[in-house]
Amino acid sequence: MSGNSPDFTVSLRAAGLRPTRQRVALARVLFEGGHRHVTAESLHAEVKATRMPVSLATVYNTLNQFRDAGLLREVVVAPGRSYFDTNTGHHHHFFVETDGELHDFPSDEVTVAGLPAPPEGTKLSRVDVIVRVRR
Repeated sequence: MSGNSPDFTVSLRAAGLRPTRQRVALARVLFEGGHRHVTAESLHAEVKATRMPVSLATVYNTLNQFRDAGLLREVVVAPGRSYFDTNTGHHHHFFVETDGELHDFPSDEVTVAGLPAPPEGTKLSRVDVIVRVRR
């Protein structure tokens, strides 16, 4: 979802999602500013500041729908604590534990070796690396 003036209605339909008013509005807030990481709470606060009435439950549901449609990547930093990443390309993250910040770094800057064979009937999808740091 990039470009000069993205049509989020078209992008949502292409991802198999019905472009409801709230989905289009959330997509606009999420994707207009380039790659970033949001939590449901931070996105909810951002949307509320635009005076659009939307519940936190709707934000959670929409983020999960966008993730399932491949528009976002979920980065779980702790049980029950997720960030949603607008950059769906292959990359890894630094997580600043003291500030709750997530920063991207290219996947070619780390090598993962010695992975065991995946369980029978499965294949490796991707490896996500989260490097935890403190200030």
